[in-house]
Amino acid sequence: MAELSPVSWPDLVRQLRKLGFDGPYQGGKHPYMIKGNLVLIIPNPHRREIGVALLFRILRRAGVTKEEWLER
Repeated sequence: MAELSPVSWPDLVRQLRKLGFDGPYQGGKHPYMIKGNLVLIIPNPHRREIGVALLFRILRRAGVTKEEWLER
């Protein structure tokens, strides 16, 4: 089984859009994306990749399984 790997911010947004999220929208200190009633706060865009631990937390909050993410 494949494992999660670090991802760039544009790739994170692209994949979340494929999974049905809209955005990102700017709000407060961090951008956010929306899917139905779920508002998912995502990290600010930066030049470094988003690490596996943070990606795992984002996916858990988004209700996305590791398998769904890796199907991309």
